Amino acid sequence: MSLNQPNLLPLLQKLSDQLDGDLQFDSLTKTLYATDASVYREMPLAVAFPKTESDIQKLIQFATENASSLIPRTAGTSLSGQCVGNGIVVDVSKHFTKILELNVAERWVRVQPGVVRDELNRFLKPHGLFFSPITSTANRAMIGGMVGNNSSGTTSIVYGVTRDKVISLNTILSDGNPAVFEEISQDDFDRKCGLQTLEGKLYRQVFDELNNPETREEIHTQFPKKSIHRRNTGYAVDELLKAEIFEGQEKFNFCKLLSGSEGTLAFTTEIKISLDPLPDPIEIVVAAHFETIHQSMVASQTAMKHPATAVELMDKIILDCTKESIEYSKNRYFVEGDPEALLMVEFRGKTLEEAMEKGEALVEDLKRNSLGYAYPIIEPAMVSAAWSLRSAGLGLLANIPGDPKAVACIEDTAVDIADLADYIDEVDEMMKGFNQKPVHYAHAGAGEIHLRPILDLKKSKDVAEFYTISKASAELVKKYQGSLSGEHGDGRVRAAFIPLMVGEKNYELFRKVKFTWDPNNIFNPGKIVDAAPMNEFLRYVPDAKTPEHKTLMDFSAVGGILRLAEKCNGSGDCRKLPGSGGTMCPSYMATRNEKDTTRGRANTLREFLTMDKKGNAFNHPEIKEAMDLCLSCKGCTSECPSNVDMASLKAEFQYQYQKSNGTPLRSRAFAHINELNELGSIAPGIANFFLSNSLTGGLMKSVLGVAPERNLPEISKISLRKWYKNNYDSLPGAAKNIKSVYFFVDEFTNHNDTQIGIKAISLLKKLGYDVKVVDHQESGRSAISKGLLPKAKKHAEANVKIFEKLIDGNTPLIGLEPSAILSFRDEYPRLVSSDLVASAKKLKFHVKLIDEFLAQEIAAGNIKSESFSSKTQKIKLHGHCHQKALSSMTWTQKILSLPKNYTVETIPSGCCGMAGSFGYEAEHYEVSQQVGELVLFPAVRKADSETIIVAPGTSCRHQIADGTGRKAKHPVEILWEALNK
Repeated sequence: MSLNQPNLLPLLQKLSDQLDGDLQFDSLTKTLYATDASVYREMPLAVAFPKTESDIQKLIQFATENASSLIPRTAGTSLSGQCVGNGIVVDVSKHFTKILELNVAERWVRVQPGVVRDELNRFLKPHGLFFSPITSTANRAMIGGMVGNNSSGTTSIVYGVTRDKVISLNTILSDGNPAVFEEISQDDFDRKCGLQTLEGKLYRQVFDELNNPETREEIHTQFPKKSIHRRNTGYAVDELLKAEIFEGQEKFNFCKLLSGSEGTLAFTTEIKISLDPLPDPIEIVVAAHFETIHQSMVASQTAMKHPATAVELMDKIILDCTKESIEYSKNRYFVEGDPEALLMVEFRGKTLEEAMEKGEALVEDLKRNSLGYAYPIIEPAMVSAAWSLRSAGLGLLANIPGDPKAVACIEDTAVDIADLADYIDEVDEMMKGFNQKPVHYAHAGAGEIHLRPILDLKKSKDVAEFYTISKASAELVKKYQGSLSGEHGDGRVRAAFIPLMVGEKNYELFRKVKFTWDPNNIFNPGKIVDAAPMNEFLRYVPDAKTPEHKTLMDFSAVGGILRLAEKCNGSGDCRKLPGSGGTMCPSYMATRNEKDTTRGRANTLREFLTMDKKGNAFNHPEIKEAMDLCLSCKGCTSECPSNVDMASLKAEFQYQYQKSNGTPLRSRAFAHINELNELGSIAPGIANFFLSNSLTGGLMKSVLGVAPERNLPEISKISLRKWYKNNYDSLPGAAKNIKSVYFFVDEFTNHNDTQIGIKAISLLKKLGYDVKVVDHQESGRSAISKGLLPKAKKHAEANVKIFEKLIDGNTPLIGLEPSAILSFRDEYPRLVSSDLVASAKKLKFHVKLIDEFLAQEIAAGNIKSESFSSKTQKIKLHGHCHQKALSSMTWTQKILSLPKNYTVETIPSGCCGMAGSFGYEAEHYEVSQQVGELVLFPAVRKADSETIIVAPGTSCRHQIADGTGRKAKHPVEILWEALNK
């Protein structure tokens, strides 16, 4: 069904008017929802954001009357294409997000399908309970999607899978009527069979089919071994046989069938799930190192003889990908040598001694059996960082250079763990026949290894191999009587092989089940049964030339700007919520809109830069809309496992878009803020009068489109450069100089935060550092943020030429404002002309934030706590986004903790919401405040009046002042005031 059909647009508009929620069918929204985390792409008819069950009933009626379909979606992290289709995508992640009821005594909770797994567990933790299935996507995966896929995760060897936890489901059937599915007795089952409704028909059909001994025998013969608890191939009719009305002792519950049904049978509106007591609090991980994959597979069987709570594999390919990630390279500290595989085995205990005893017993067992060569035990404080490597596996695979990528097609197979080593050996041998060395990672303890071939799905040859490898894998899994899908589901990628896996008779049974529940095929058609060929509707048109786009910034390291966008594989890490920590993605955290994620923006860029028919490929209003709320925080530069640098993509987009549409006055004003401040500094008193006066200041705000609620930054009475020239020589210093440093006078410190600059220089000199200031240009940060890249390029080249002759490892360049000084480290090598690239890259190793420099000098013993006050002081620290992405807040924590009785608490905030000029802009003010209210503002308001609020970034300090009324200080102000003078 397509929008080109006659009279369809009026019908969609009529439907939109009838819904309490929203129905969107514009080009941008459909582009955003044309993909998920799989390799598939299909443009939907529309996207619905229902608010009520009545909305869902109206959508069902529309789909039935217009031969369309509904594709349910939560976080959109499915790997098998479950969320992709040409009907109406129904996104419940926006409004169906309530935790409805908790029963602590009976250990269950009732939720709507859009509740995020980790958010639920944060709610449950004070009650001593948790929802145990934990996927690598747990900080954005939603309970509805976990039920639809029957998710498992790392701890399934102890707690089971989602299906084991589902108590009841409130659904709406394909005829629009509600139905509740839960455990029922034999008598209740008989009464249900007597209903003359669609619900009654469901019970009658399942009884008629499964009461047949031949049908049951066919299920037992063809389905995976019963010892494999991860089994998602087709519909779980084998689970229904465990009911007392057939062969088992359990009460009948259709939830067993609906779990893992991928939204193909009914639309779920409420979910009641059982909970487990919180696990023992102390967690350690044995990271066993192996020289071969085979050895690690054998070792997994050894590990399963111990009381492990997780047994997870990472191979060399993924480990190598972590080296290139800013965020995850920090967490490789425990890796010894160059292992072919790591087996990460988790143990828990009530005490560290108990957990360590379990871990050490495994180490002894592995050594005794000559399995592995290194066995570091990761203690509790670092376990989370170590597990982050494993959780990021999917996203990290996008860092493989070039168009060939690790493709999800054979990644979800599960076999009996006793067969695992032999099975993997056969897989590897099979893959040799395709000239492949697959990626291996994930759930070794559960008999499931996520295997991925490296394929270039832009080429028809590899698209054909995509199918032949998948078919060969299916045949091998069948040989071992395994499950083709352990947890990711069939979707589009595996559905075609279901007849091979369970036999034609069982496949026909699946079709009967599907079309009894959904006779008009409106619920997620083409998944599980009657699927299209697995190598159709892919993201890329095979053998089409990848367009090359000339850019001012240099994206050649990733093959150009389009390939940087293509690095996004849809894993959805950018959909995490504030409770998960980190910075990415602040606009999504505020709006909960897919277009405001890094993924949404990357998908939009990929779509329009690939399909463009215009002269200027960037001249699309859809890209502009998607980029509008990007705060250029750079959180994605480090937190996105694929390192999709959206801040740089936005800067380049703005530059290219403005070529065709002109540069707005406000953008020019902000980009030239240094020149405007220079002009104002001639008579700062007069300038500040006009800036702060309600009449003239209000007029300026109105003309520039600045939010009237904002206070414009005032110009200092004297510039830092002028103060330095007049006063530096007379400043008190140390008895002996330690070294010389160059100080970068950024444009913000020079004119707006002069007093902070004065304190920084005074502090450095007093501590024994000879501070040199030379005539250099502004950083270019404002120009970069507004897409005036030629201006930024000019500043970058000038600064590289100046400082390449002056600074080195012994004489660094240090700066106060993170966004300015870190431009040397981030954008400069990509902005300067080719003859300066080598110099720019060399420079970035000798350019430091003042926090970094001081912390390193403390570590070297050159600065001691005795030089500072011994009074007691509490500090709350908010980190600058660019510092978190490109450096570390650890430096700042260390320097603020130098006075011996100073205690520093880092606020677990992401972006403050100001983000340079973003928060000043009238149309962005509301979102800016929403971002601030996520974590930062409440934390500042809770701080008592004696606690000092610290923020290294100038825009962060302004946001805190405007949003809370509290004055925040720069870290050097704290040290200067604490210095024993």
